[in-house]
Amino acid sequence: MWITWLIIVILLTILEAITINLVSVWFIVSGIVSLFLSFVIDSFYIQFSIFVCLGLVLMLLTRPYLVKKLAKKKVSTNLDRVIGMEGIVTEEITKFKIGEVKVDGKKWSAMANEKIKVGEEVIIDKIDGVKLIVRKEEK
Repeated sequence: MWITWLIIVILLTILEAITINLVSVWFIVSGIVSLFLSFVIDSFYIQFSIFVCLGLVLMLLTRPYLVKKLAKKKVSTNLDRVIGMEGIVTEEITKFKIGEVKVDGKKWSAMANEKIKVGEEVIIDKIDGVKLIVRKEEK
């Protein structure tokens, strides 16, 4: 009976290697446990019950944690980083004219729904293409 469990563990390992979605890793562990139990317990039904129950319990207890731990963290780019920062207007901005803002030591094209004069401080709300959308800083 141990050969059956060895084949199941090998097939599940191949399946997990192909999918890389943490689908069968818990059943690989429970398959190994069932493989060792097959040397002690003769009943395939008991071995299979332990295989299924242990696999489900391991999956329910550990999958949310592992998915959160292994999830790729979003890395902020230069664009994302400036959102929410303060900047200084270096070229006047009007509703119909693109101006310029200095943020984090770099100059950016900027748009706003209001007139903002040179030297005023602004907050970067979002990015539209290669232009910053800004608003006057409330003081």
